[in-house]
Amino acid sequence: MSANTPTQQELKILEGLREHRRKHRQGYPHQAKLHIDGPSDLTVGQKIADQVAKVVGSWKFIVGQTICIIGWISFNSINNSQWDPYPFILLNLILSFQAAYTAPAIMMSQNRQADVDRHQANNDFEVNVKAELEIELLHQKIDMMKEKELAMLIATVQELSEKIDSKK
Repeated sequence: MSANTPTQQELKILEGLREHRRKHRQGYPHQAKLHIDGPSDLTVGQKIADQVAKVVGSWKFIVGQTICIIGWISFNSINNSQWDPYPFILLNLILSFQAAYTAPAIMMSQNRQADVDRHQANNDFEVNVKAELEIELLHQKIDMMKEKELAMLIATVQELSEKIDSKK
């Protein structure tokens, strides 16, 4: 058998890996439909959800909203023509409206990102399994080479021993 021809054990391991990957892919059929190539693959709703999450999740937004709320409260507390007097019901309505729409958009963005992360983890797992198999095959080849070398050394030692014994 040549050094490049796989042994029965190597073929078994390869087939075991192929079977494992088939089962793994069948267990996650939704992963095949997931597109993570880039922003061009996203729907309009996904792009909007990502943009909302990006804006609302920034310090710039938090600082800007804080300034607006402080300004709103100050204006309505100091000004005589209070159009939203204390307890600032209109402000509460606006903030509730904002929260009611931004929270689901942020959750949509997070769910999509979780799907992308899950797909990447699945790809990493498959790469790791393949790398593990390759390492195992390399170990087997090294072991086979050592066994052949050991057998050759034993044969050489026996041959030399026979030559020594025949000269005595």
